[in-house]
Amino acid sequence: MRFSIALIAASAAAVQAGVFTQQTYNDISISGGVAGNAEQEALAVFSALDPNNLAAADDDDIDFLKSVNRICNDAEDKAFNPAIDAASGEEADALQRGKIKNKVLKLEATILRLKIQQAQGDDVADDMAAEQKKLDNNIKQDEDEAGKASTFLSFDATTA
Repeated sequence: MRFSIALIAASAAAVQAGVFTQQTYNDISISGGVAGNAEQEALAVFSALDPNNLAAADDDDIDFLKSVNRICNDAEDKAFNPAIDAASGEEADALQRGKIKNKVLKLEATILRLKIQQAQGDDVADDMAAEQKKLDNNIKQDEDEAGKASTFLSFDATTA
């Protein structure tokens, strides 16, 4: 009987663990390649999360999504902005497209976090509307540049 209880407890603990694992910025970055598909690329990063059962997400999932936002902000401030400022012409344009894709990743993480909070009963409608507007703007910018080179920048950061 003790074995059964221990097994049930271990199974319950495993179910409660978040679906995301710690990753580096470079592992989750979508900034490289070409512009035009940032939304799909970002959603693929978060595909482990069941969009039909967001209420089941746990604090580890929320922490992961918050950390994606944080490290994407850091990459923008400490990598993309200085590189764009130092570049010109197509090099600067490709870096800007990478920065926009980075913003799409950051904002998709934020929207997913807000959707989880909403599914769990929090009133986040105002925040969600504001973040969705930003996301829609960056997706449009990415789509407007579809097919053009987008520059990946390596950045040393890790998710929660």
